[in-house]
Amino acid sequence: MSGRDRPATMEDVARMAGVSRALVSIVYRDAPGASAATRARVLAAGSELGYRPDHRARLLGRSRTRLLGVTFDVQAPFHGDLVEALYSAAEAAGYDLTLSAVAPSRQECRAVQSLLDYRCEALILLGPQLSGSALSTLAESQPVIVVGRKVRATGVDVVRTDDAAGSRLAVEHLLSLGHRQILHVDGVRASGAAERRTGYRTAMRHADLPARVQEGGRTEADGADAAKTFLNDAPPVTAVTLFNDRMATGFLDTIRQSSLRVPHDLSVVGYDNTTIAGLSHISLTTVAQNTAALAAETISTAHTRLTNAPTRPTPPIAPTLVLRSTTAPPSCRT
Repeated sequence: MSGRDRPATMEDVARMAGVSRALVSIVYRDAPGASAATRARVLAAGSELGYRPDHRARLLGRSRTRLLGVTFDVQAPFHGDLVEALYSAAEAAGYDLTLSAVAPSRQECRAVQSLLDYRCEALILLGPQLSGSALSTLAESQPVIVVGRKVRATGVDVVRTDDAAGSRLAVEHLLSLGHRQILHVDGVRASGAAERRTGYRTAMRHADLPARVQEGGRTEADGADAAKTFLNDAPPVTAVTLFNDRMATGFLDTIRQSSLRVPHDLSVVGYDNTTIAGLSHISLTTVAQNTAALAAETISTAHTRLTNAPTRPTPPIAPTLVLRSTTAPPSCRT
């Protein structure tokens, strides 16, 4: 960039390239109307000046932005995996994504408003905590697709994993190893927690075994606290399923500092199959959500809404079990 104190403008590029501002706009919009030689000259001038097009202004000038807005929780590793899959699916369908984070210092309503300010054509909300009525209100002005949460809200589409089936997979795996005393550490009010809790209880009931549910949460700290409670109470349990991988990681870390050995004394199963679950020092058996299928169905649903094509309910997407080294047959520990 030159020694100017301000960012380069389209007018600066036009002046250096010896063309009109309109022609510079054509080049940077990749629209027809400029020869290959002119395009090369304009782009070379822009590069020399350090010009960066204002994509937001360009989008606001379109009648259609083909922009899909995504809210995600910065503290949820699975959301990061899902966002990556959404980018691939959106690009294949001819859409762009813009992201807006939900964080302890940034409420979900602010994240949503940011996307509305960018004139996103549809909102994709990953595990939102907004009420059903709030979601319905949003859906009155643009398509809203909720991902990862079972919700009934007028005009809102839902794309999710069959979380009850995922929990059943975890319990059935433990039963197949010979476990009969299985605890579930709950996600309380987190998205998907109720379904995973139901799946666990259903599988235990079908095996004619007592269900044991312990309060947990969503984070590593919640998992560590759950492990401390578990160690203090010393329940007659040989296996534990947890709401998600984050909590399972904190749980494992605390358990491994005790006298219990994983998986010899205690088998542990997480949920989500996040990147951390596959690390060699964690090697967590977990339930995997199909991020590619979730992303493809989400983008397809958004496109269907935006083109006014007939819609259909989206059935929950089947999860799979990923076996690693935190599960084994129960020992003779008493």
